[in-house]
Amino acid sequence: MEDWRNGGFGLYLHWPFCQSKCPYCDFNSHVAAQIDQKRWQAAYLAEIDRIGAETKGRVLNSVFFGGGTPSLMEPALVGAILEAVRGNWTLANDVEITMEANPSSVEAGRFAGYRDAGVNRVSIGMQALNDDDLRRLGRMHSVADAQAAYGIARSTFDRVSFDLIYSRQDQSEAAWRAELREALAMEPTHLSLYQLTIEDGTVFGARHALGQLRGLPDEDLSSDMFLLTQDMCDAAGLPAYEVSNHAQPGQESRHNLIYWRLGDYAGIGPGAHGRLTLGGKRWATEAPKQPGDWLQRVERGQGGELPRDISRAADQAAEYLLMSLRLGEGSDMDRFTAVSGKALPQAKLADLVESGLLRIEGRRVSTTTPGRLLLNAILRDLLVD
Repeated sequence: MEDWRNGGFGLYLHWPFCQSKCPYCDFNSHVAAQIDQKRWQAAYLAEIDRIGAETKGRVLNSVFFGGGTPSLMEPALVGAILEAVRGNWTLANDVEITMEANPSSVEAGRFAGYRDAGVNRVSIGMQALNDDDLRRLGRMHSVADAQAAYGIARSTFDRVSFDLIYSRQDQSEAAWRAELREALAMEPTHLSLYQLTIEDGTVFGARHALGQLRGLPDEDLSSDMFLLTQDMCDAAGLPAYEVSNHAQPGQESRHNLIYWRLGDYAGIGPGAHGRLTLGGKRWATEAPKQPGDWLQRVERGQGGELPRDISRAADQAAEYLLMSLRLGEGSDMDRFTAVSGKALPQAKLADLVESGLLRIEGRRVSTTTPGRLLLNAILRDLLVD
């Protein structure tokens, strides 16, 4: 049950507050007029101490501030959290400490404060390089704001990433090619490029159900945009190390690699998820989503998470394959066997290789670019007896 060491150990901290709620977003984010950051600080520190005691002796490879909009946190709050982190774990020599940021909340002084607190990587949610589409996506910033935020980030941190959403309403392949060319001209070392998905429970989801979200690309156009994205990023020296993430070699997100390599990570904050191996069992944790509920649980000393035992070998093997086949490096077949107690089905592997959807190199199996478009079908093939 120490398989998690193959992936490493990370800490995810969820800040649930935003200035506004984007219509496509199904993340656990909330708009609040006033936030008592001192009260939140006490809760975060209590949870860090509690989980630190449960995982004593581990080396921490990464910390990730996600949200919501964690760049709305006061630098003093971030500093207090990272001081508590350092007091509970030994940090890896190359520890990665990432903060998500929205361009509308980026200030040079605030970013310098985060850097001084220990943040060494920033991920900026640009989402589009087109002002009309930014408005349609409900974003509060302009392209000029995004470019200014990117400039501030690059002058403050050694490692900066940004996100874009494509397959947007009325977006053509030619328009996405031009936009991606503009993004690559900004010389990023890491890009997260996501296709727009319509999620239940969002404003876009409700509009789509009523037939009011027009101009969405069909499956063929979305596939063409995906393939175009792979080709352009490959040519620019940012290959896909994961389905939606591209980086120069060595600039991959170490925190997200912990997820995809099935490492352990603690999740702290409203709605945060975690995976922890404790007492010979592997646990999935999920915190209550409502900020007030989570805060009150922690203040009552109940702990901010609800654990679920996921130690069953078949569940672990399925999760490992689901996550690792998203990666360019793919899955270690020997590790799958060690976790599941049985090997991957050789006949099905051979068929998928013959079909051009998988490749096998040594003891690793990975998806080809066409295979990534059919990942769910591949997983069903490999996991169903």
